[in-house]
Amino acid sequence: MFKKFMKKRLKLILRNNLLKLQLKKQNVVFDFNSINYREKSILIIDTYIPKYNEDSGSKRLLQLIKLMLNNNFSVFLMANQKEYKQKDECVERFKSLGVNVYQPSLDKADNLITRNQYIKNIASKLDYAWLHRPENFEAYHSVIKDLNSKVTLIYDMVDFHYLRLIREWELTKSDKLKQKAEAMLKLEIDNCKAADKIVVISERDKHSLESFYKENSKMITIGNLHEFKKKTKAFKEFSERKNLLFIGGFKHKPNVDAILWLKNEIMPLVWEVNKDIKVDIVGSNPPQKIIKLNSENFNVVGYVEDVSTYFNSAKLFVAPLRYGAGIKGKIGQSFEYSLPVVTTDVGAEGFNFAPFSEEMIANSAELLASKILKLYDDEALWSSISNLSEQFIEPFSKQHIENQLKKVFD
Repeated sequence: MFKKFMKKRLKLILRNNLLKLQLKKQNVVFDFNSINYREKSILIIDTYIPKYNEDSGSKRLLQLIKLMLNNNFSVFLMANQKEYKQKDECVERFKSLGVNVYQPSLDKADNLITRNQYIKNIASKLDYAWLHRPENFEAYHSVIKDLNSKVTLIYDMVDFHYLRLIREWELTKSDKLKQKAEAMLKLEIDNCKAADKIVVISERDKHSLESFYKENSKMITIGNLHEFKKKTKAFKEFSERKNLLFIGGFKHKPNVDAILWLKNEIMPLVWEVNKDIKVDIVGSNPPQKIIKLNSENFNVVGYVEDVSTYFNSAKLFVAPLRYGAGIKGKIGQSFEYSLPVVTTDVGAEGFNFAPFSEEMIANSAELLASKILKLYDDEALWSSISNLSEQFIEPFSKQHIENQLKKVFD
């Protein structure tokens, strides 16, 4: 164990020394006196600088940061992993908004400014620390509180990870997965106890969490932010559209499972009735087992920077998620474009599809296939659902999310 620790320690020292030499060569120097502190200051730590074009959690965090900036916050943003390999375009986007993004640099004495040293230098000015995801809260909450006991610690769960893992276990019955779920539950509850405020992404997640942690006065629900796009003359009506669409990052295991289920069990039933229906699968980091599904009628597109063309031309969005937790950004995004959805109970969590829940939600391959076929051919039903899209995402409007965010900072 000691040898393993020392090996890891030496590797870190070597990496930092090489990084220091590189930064010195490039003359990358940071002066803490250059920071312009505003009325309130908040440090946000995520695993990576949010890749807002790749996953809904990052997109949500970008929108929350914009709201904080609009409310006169100094926002400090830090990645907990691979901070020296951050995508320049993501870093530059946040910096252009006025966010102070931590990047490895040297101080005036040529010392490397590490993450902990950066926090130490700004800690006295902080009012809040927003720690995004369980592992990041665990890693930093005590570090920050030790430096400034007055900081309000905010634990943003993103989703209730235990709930997602235990649902996956219900499908697989894997002992290893059950142990992982139980370890995650312990971590999440420990985080809740240490936090001053707990941000949950849906009322469903909040209700599930209350079964294990009773102090719900600390919990505030902040879902995704969705902005409805008003229909213009360019909006394609039912007869002008074709194909099914799925969008989701494939580092998220539920998306991989959903596409395998869609291809192997749901679409064969659809194609028995209508062999001309094609599917477009859009999303970053598709694994080989997803890429191998690519065919003429099952198009694995991969990452697309601007997905609007797909939403504006597809006839139906499909999200056959068998497990997961929280609010599914892909569902809300589809309604932003007035595109009807067929999904499962898991996919629909946090949304109210009334009066069309029966037409849009199913949990078996047979029922999902039948609902896809019905909506694909029924213009009146399709139009009725499309016309209610703004209502479906009203609870995720900018005004509602901003009101909830203010409760965190009360």
